[in-house]
Amino acid sequence: MTEEQKLLVPMDEYLRAGIHIGTKFKTRHMEQFIYKARPDGLFILNMQKIDERIGICANLLAQFKPKDMIVSSRRENSWKAVSAFGKATGIRVFAGRYPPGILTNSALKTFTEAKLMMVTDTWPDRNALNDALKAGIPVVALCDTNNNANNIDLVVPCNNKGKKALGLIFYIIAKEYLAKRGLPEMTMKLEDFVDES
Repeated sequence: MTEEQKLLVPMDEYLRAGIHIGTKFKTRHMEQFIYKARPDGLFILNMQKIDERIGICANLLAQFKPKDMIVSSRRENSWKAVSAFGKATGIRVFAGRYPPGILTNSALKTFTEAKLMMVTDTWPDRNALNDALKAGIPVVALCDTNNNANNIDLVVPCNNKGKKALGLIFYIIAKEYLAKRGLPEMTMKLEDFVDES
């Protein structure tokens, strides 16, 4: 199957992780990524678009050095995935509370100049998102069917609430990032990114 070969990971791996399972709500920002609504009311995201956007995300990130990026994730379900991503790539991650002002207040000891921010959910990560907007840096966001995408430079449609889905996304992006930067192949496995509990 030629479509299958073009995907970053096999289709069944995406399906197992539930990366395409959305919520019962949709926003106008996310309509273009929705494939259909299930009889139970859940919206299903288009797998090809998910895969395509993950690839675009990896290409974008690969243009930056690890020190020039920040990943912020307030959502507890993503902490293991985000932490593993930071370990694999050297990109600074904030799993949990994002320290306000680190991009905008040069008087802070933690002040940093980043060139790109990635968030796992636009609502819980709104403080990080607002900081990035004030600093004038581009934002990549993982967005579910119910997310707004105001002020987002790159939307990666996906189930951004499930542990398996988040683990798979960050695993793929880390692997692709290292490959595109010409760095040694990632030794960490998918299990290192996925919180099974």
